This record gives sequence, structure tokens and C-alpha cells, in this order.
Amino acid sequence: MARTVPSRKTLRPTGPRRPLAIGAAALALTASAALPAQGAAADDAKGGEKVLTVAVSQSVDSLSPFLAQRLISTSVHRLMYEYLTNYDAKDGHAIPGLATAWKTSPDKLTWTYTIRKDSKWSDGQQVTAGDAALTFNKMMTDKGAATANGSYVANFKKVSAPDPATLVVELKQPQATMTALDVPIVPQHVWEKVGDFTKFNNDKQFPVVGNGPFVLTDYKVDQYIRLKPNKSFWRGAPKFDELVFKYYKDNDAAVAALRKGEVSFVSNLTPAQASSLRSTPDIKVNDAPGRRFFALATNPGAQSKDGQKFGNGNPAVLDPKVRRALFAAVDRKTLVDKVFQGHAVEGEGYIPPRFADYFWKPAPDQKIAYGPAKAASLLDEAGYRTGADGKRLGKDGKPLGLRLLCHAIDPNDKAVSKYLQEWWGKLGIGLTVDCVDNVTDPWTAGEYDLALDGYSVSPDPDYVLSIHTCAALPATPKATGQTDNFVCDKQFDELYAKQLAEYDTAKRADLIKQMESRLYDTGYINVMAYPNAVEAYRTDQIESITTMPEAAGNIYGQDGYWSWWSAVPAAGSSAKSGSGSSAVVVLGIVAGVIVLAGIGSFLVLRRRAGADDRE
Repeated sequence: MARTVPSRKTLRPTGPRRPLAIGAAALALTASAALPAQGAAADDAKGGEKVLTVAVSQSVDSLSPFLAQRLISTSVHRLMYEYLTNYDAKDGHAIPGLATAWKTSPDKLTWTYTIRKDSKWSDGQQVTAGDAALTFNKMMTDKGAATANGSYVANFKKVSAPDPATLVVELKQPQATMTALDVPIVPQHVWEKVGDFTKFNNDKQFPVVGNGPFVLTDYKVDQYIRLKPNKSFWRGAPKFDELVFKYYKDNDAAVAALRKGEVSFVSNLTPAQASSLRSTPDIKVNDAPGRRFFALATNPGAQSKDGQKFGNGNPAVLDPKVRRALFAAVDRKTLVDKVFQGHAVEGEGYIPPRFADYFWKPAPDQKIAYGPAKAASLLDEAGYRTGADGKRLGKDGKPLGLRLLCHAIDPNDKAVSKYLQEWWGKLGIGLTVDCVDNVTDPWTAGEYDLALDGYSVSPDPDYVLSIHTCAALPATPKATGQTDNFVCDKQFDELYAKQLAEYDTAKRADLIKQMESRLYDTGYINVMAYPNAVEAYRTDQIESITTMPEAAGNIYGQDGYWSWWSAVPAAGSSAKSGSGSSAVVVLGIVAGVIVLAGIGSFLVLRRRAGADDRE
């Protein structure tokens, strides 16, 4: 999971672990820094190369799977490394990955996985259970190695590999997520040599040793990521000769490249872009229910595990009545109709309706319905009265003004911000909108009052729930935690522990819905919409590509590697024949605003992405 688009990490400051944040570094490309559209493409075509290029606008936080939380990073890791299990592209149920089979003891405290024998590392060495044991043991014993995915092993008691084909995990308590451990398994013979896991970013020596469908061959910060097919991948090698993630500053540039045939795929389209592209020859628009949510988060008072308070959040938003007043003044229907122009569903619970088993909506008497009059009344009750000039006055007698943190390159953030300024302005509340390239620094420092948040959710929602537990808080104010928004609520934590230990699917789903209800009632996070996955690709360059779910799903930001692994070049496409600038099949993906706290500049999940997601 990212903060977009995850699951883990849609996850804005993770998930698919955090879909919210765009790195501080500028994403603009120069002709010399990027892959030239004409020369390099033509040269590749002349040599018979079929290149699939994915355009992205999100910076990589780290290429270390132990640190990465942004959607772009975790998406690349899904291509580089196998997980114990995978998610079926059709309906998201658990299927074999590195493990071909698994079983649990009667008391549910011991899990035994059979590791496949037909998987090799890209340097030729055999993959064994020892690789998985090292991966999990490092996360269990090294805080640095637990940065991105530590919640998955917090309940692990012991991990061992009695033989090359057998992995044994002993638990402290039953854990229902044992077939949904979204943890990349790394090669022991490489990673056992790593000293400081907080500093090793896995980006100095290429090719990087992996066992997934692709091998990372080159990387330049905010320029490109190059991958080649793993010819020995047990499921079969990808169809393209190279996969390239190329950086664009915004999706307007990516869409322009799509029209020219320089890009084959673009995601995170605005309604206007999608409408225009529908009538463009050789371009198909994919508009499907998404796996993300778009939310308004409030600063609950940034704190660390050791109890230290930090940041400068406005104390007004610590009052539940103020939070309810702010949410009651938000017209979700208008946002869906005017901002997303119908390419979204009104927000309710924390888990999107795409995941029917876990989808929750508030009861009529629980729902915070749109009601400006009610919002004004709540502010009066909270002691924030209207002055002679119509402005709300704080308890210090000064006008009540709040700050909203958002992503500079996300058009949805900007549009929603204007509505919030208008609606809250009518209540007498001033709103300063701070849309920046780097949301990570102020977010992790707790220097905000409200923020536009988003996350991509995986078929198993455990990760996006775990980021709101007290255990996800940073160890100290200076440390990096897995927390999305500094939420720490005892009742929520108790429910989280219960659902994690519940193997009965119906009972577990009920507990998860209770957690969503608790998140809703505390009011620290209010889901405003569930955006569709709106993407487009050139049919004269891509013959077929798998969506997830296959019936009506997304292409970019999947819980797996199905899209890029399955992509088939169109017969007679320019990428195959080698004509001009469109010789390169470019898959353009513009990750909107994602928040996922990353190392150094991104917050979250892993699953959070931008308007697109951290996974």
C-alpha cells in the first residue's frame, strides 16, 4: 500500500502502502536528461527493440523495499521482487507467488510456506526459503529495515528456513493477513552485506539482483527508471524488450505526448482530458471504479511514540465539534459533479465500494450530512462565535484561520481547495491554501491544520488500517514512522488487534467496518470521494493489457505486476516497425498527489500516491 494510489502505501503522506505526496525535487525534464523521443526511440526500433515507457510525475523515495512507501517505488518493487503470495487479477484473492502452497497449525500460530523451486535470482543463484527468512528477520530486528512494512511482522515471534524449500513463521497471536504479506522478498546473498538499512537505497549498482518479471538496469533521479525483462521469470517473460518509467512535470505534458504517439498510456486524467481523448483516433479511455479514496485529514496533534508533542497544528481542529462543523460544510455531491465531473463516487467509509466485503457507510443518524446551518450551530456551540465583521473568533479573540496542505501538481486538490475556501468562508473561517511540490516535510513535521489526503487500498485492507494505529507513530519527533496522520486512538487499536487475529472472514469484515465507523466518528479523516481510475492508451501501440480486476479495473497502480507483465505490442505498431518518434511505446502515468511518507521527502503509504495514489 500507497498514500494513491495504494494497497499500501494511495496510498499521500501510503499505499496498494502511502497514495499522497510529490517529492521536493522538481520533476521537469530536459531533452538531455530524459529519453529523447526521436533519436533514442528510433535507434531502439532499428535494433528491433520494443520499448514500453511509463511516464510518471512522482519521485522515487527509495529503491530499497525496506524504505519505499511511494506508489512509484512500490510499483517498481512489485516488478523486481516476488512476494510470498500475489493477488489474482480477476478478483483479488490470494494466489501463489514465491510460495507455491501454505498451511497453518491448528492453533493458527505457525505458518509453513513451500517455496517454489523454479525461481532464480537474476544473477543465476537459486531462490530459497533462506531469502525470505532473512527478509523478515531483518524487519523484526532492525528498526531501519521495518520502516516501510514493519506492521506486517510486528506479531511475528520467529522466522526460520529448516530447508531451502520450507519457510516457517511462528506468531505471537493469530494473524489473518498471512496470505496478504505485501513484502518484497530480497536475495540473502546481497542484503546480508548491508550495514545501515536506513541509508542503503539500492540504487548504486546495476543491474539490481531480483527475481520478479523485470530486472532494474538503470535509474536517474527524477529522470527515468529502466527495466529489462527477466527471461527466466517462472511465470514467463514480459513481451516488451524494455520497460521505462519516464518523468513528466504534469499530465498535460503527458497527454500531449500521448496525442503525438510519443506516449502510449496516461493515467490520472482530468474529466476534460478524458472527454477530449475519447474522440481521438487510436486512443482508448479506461474509466473504471478505483481503489483509492480522496479525503480531508485534520491534524490530531502530531506526536511520537515516546509521548512528545510537536508541530504547530491549530488547536481548534482538536475540538470534535469544529471538525464536524468543517465536514458538515462540505458538499460531496458538488465535488463529485463539478470537480470529478461524475468520474467518482461520493465518499462515506474508509474502504472504497470496489471492495464490497469491507465497504461501510454511516447510518442515517450517524452520517455527517451537508448542512451549512448545522455547521454554523456546531461552531457556536464550540465557542467560536461570529464577530461584527462576520468572521469567526477563536477563544483568544482573534479571527479563526486554518491552513490546508495540498499537492501543487494535482488539479483535483486545487479545485477542491477553492470550494473549501468558499464554503468555510461563509462560516466565517479563513482558509489559507498551501499547495506545494513537497508536502512531506510539513506533513511529517506536523506543521499543518488540514490536508488533502488519499490512499490506494489493497484487497486486504490491513495496511491502510494499520497506519492509523498508535504503533505507527514515529519513535521520536525526528524519526520516520508509518503513520499517515498521527492518529492514535485506544478504541481503534483494540479493534485493529481483534480483526488481525480473526480468521472468520465474515467476523473480520464486521470488525473492519467497526474500525471504519470509529475513524468516521473521531473525525480526524473524512473521505469525500472515491475517484475512478481514468486512463487512456494508444490502441495502435498496445494490443492488449490486463486491468485489475479484469472485468472493470485499473491499469496503473495494481496490486501485482499484471499490467506491465501482460502488455502485448500491437501488431505492426511503430514500436515494432521503427518509424519515427512513436517507435517507443510510452505508457504515461501521471501520479497526482500522493502522500506516503517516504525517506527524506515523501510521507506514507508506500501506498499513498498523488491524485493517483502511495500505493
